[in-house]
Amino acid sequence: MLIGIFDSGMGGLSVLYEAKKRLPNESFIYFGDSKNAPYGIKTKEEVIERCIEICDYLMTRHVDAIVVACNTATSAAIKVLRDKYPIPIIGMEPALKPAVESNKGKAIAVMATPMTLKEEKFNDLLNKVASSTSVYKVPAPKIVELIEEEMLESEEILPVLEAYFRDIKDNIESVVLGCTHYLFIKDFIYDLLGQDIELIDGNLGTVNQLKKKLLENNYKSEENRFVEIINSAGKSKVDLSKKLLKVLEEKYGDN
Repeated sequence: MLIGIFDSGMGGLSVLYEAKKRLPNESFIYFGDSKNAPYGIKTKEEVIERCIEICDYLMTRHVDAIVVACNTATSAAIKVLRDKYPIPIIGMEPALKPAVESNKGKAIAVMATPMTLKEEKFNDLLNKVASSTSVYKVPAPKIVELIEEEMLESEEILPVLEAYFRDIKDNIESVVLGCTHYLFIKDFIYDLLGQDIELIDGNLGTVNQLKKKLLENNYKSEENRFVEIINSAGKSKVDLSKKLLKVLEEKYGDN
């Protein structure tokens, strides 16, 4: 089967990596919308419009399912997409529930884009699973921009992280990575907050939900498997995406 995955840029490559690992017999088309990144500072209507344009394209490629590998796009557009398209549409949300379940008494920080944190979908989740837990919202759009520009050195990332966490870093025990881009800077977060901090992302849960939907619909794997990467900003971003995907595969392997 053919699975479409899209993100506002290159962050969703972390979801593609997880999907390739968990679904090794399937084919994937990854669409990164780096030309229009970041989504987190756009209006909801702008994000919905881009999501529909991308999904329309993926439907012309005859995908069997689509993963919205972007928390911001999921928050803004998932209902619209599920109403519009006749195939499974799998979204993402910040992995707040597992953070609450493992909480030992200190606060949880949810690091995400401004749109994700202000949308009703996240705040409903917050009220549902974390009403008795202290949660800090940490809007972090600058990190997305730095990753999209391949600015991944400590002198570029750490000052930005320090500004985001300066007032709360002594009060938190875990950080929910509520944007797929943030997986690429896990080491820097550990450098700033210490190795004891727990970092939690929603990638595995999203891929498990994808597997569940595929099984429910009795999809069959094909023999000619492939992975195709497309980016709205052109070949240079495609080449960078391939490089970043290889970094993930080398760094995390089968862990």
